[in-house]
Amino acid sequence: MTVAPRTSGAAPERTGLHVTYDGRVHPAEEIARGAAYELFSAEEAPGFEFVPRPGVAYPWRRFVHVTEVSAVHGAVEPTEESDAPLLMPVHRERGWAQLHQLSQSPAAAGDPVLAAVRASAVVRPGTRMVKVLSARQLAGHVRGWLPHGFCYREHDVAHLRTPAALSVLRGDSEGGRDGTDVAYALRWRAADPADYDVPVGAAHRGLTALAPRDRLGPPVLGTGFVPSNAQLVPEFVTRDFADLPMPANATLLAYPAQGVEVVLYSYQAEQRGWLRMVGPQWRHLLAAVPGVSPDQEYVPTGDAPRSTQLVGGYAGGEYEAVADLPGGFRVLAMTRAARYPVESAARRLRRADWRGVPCLVLREESGWLRLRLCRPDPDAVAVTGAQCHERGVYETWAPGAEVTDDRIVDLPYGLA
Repeated sequence: MTVAPRTSGAAPERTGLHVTYDGRVHPAEEIARGAAYELFSAEEAPGFEFVPRPGVAYPWRRFVHVTEVSAVHGAVEPTEESDAPLLMPVHRERGWAQLHQLSQSPAAAGDPVLAAVRASAVVRPGTRMVKVLSARQLAGHVRGWLPHGFCYREHDVAHLRTPAALSVLRGDSEGGRDGTDVAYALRWRAADPADYDVPVGAAHRGLTALAPRDRLGPPVLGTGFVPSNAQLVPEFVTRDFADLPMPANATLLAYPAQGVEVVLYSYQAEQRGWLRMVGPQWRHLLAAVPGVSPDQEYVPTGDAPRSTQLVGGYAGGEYEAVADLPGGFRVLAMTRAARYPVESAARRLRRADWRGVPCLVLREESGWLRLRLCRPDPDAVAVTGAQCHERGVYETWAPGAEVTDDRIVDLPYGLA
């Protein structure tokens, strides 16, 4: 099965959608169910980029977030509930510029106005989450890596559509300087808000204290916002930097310089693998991904070691389960008749302490444990010798005989 992405430029004539931005009405195309818009112009306008396309009368375009537009004309009725945008309390002395300045200052982490704005960004069951990836990370997810670390609500980043724009969300040190003209991302639906944390406060203060030599990617400011001179993007981390079970229908995406979204793979939970979705005209986007063949139709991940599992209860028994949001949780089964809705659900993972540092156990090999630090800070990194693999994610090997309090933990989910 192949699916070609929609090409920008045809939508204005097809849908009649228009958006008022900066006092002017522009033909537009909706992005992420109205979280952002691609605006078109027949002539040059401030902030617009010249991107001519064959047969299209609008060679200038710009991506804007929904909060930047003053009116939308001709939009279709939404088919699902959208995530809430950032909300700022009315304040006589502070506007967007002052708020953005506060978001970039670690000393302002306790500012009540900034805290109120950050608290308005919430994750709910079914919220689409996004993590921007390097080519190496994309290859890892194709082979079985799970969602973990820093991530963002799609609603807050939908207007970032090009490799240059998305570089602000990269968790490695390259930030778009790896020589590729494409950005990659993983998108999935949140199973439970309890799986996510905001990197602010005492629990995450150690992240802000890590020296540049001990970290990758941009610094963690401790305000809950991405370091950026132009964007106000709330950031999240998976709780304790743990892996999350891969939900059904998660997608691996590519964003080439044209600004289109290309769906590369879709996750098939029952088969534990990725089904290729991209058509032949876009397979060159996989050329920079190490070890991944653009011609492979299906990539199974069933043999990859899993550090976490979703378990569900049904009729007195326990089964492996899958999150299939917004439909809920069900038994993971190959046949449709056996995909019962579960009566309870929990995320199961393994924890342990090593040298007094709380860790997650990712896997075990020949008596050694692969550990990830739950609360990275300079002391924990020094005592464990953990290496930074991406922003906020620190891992190390430890002799199994030396770890203490090794246990399996179930974190229950609330079912609606």
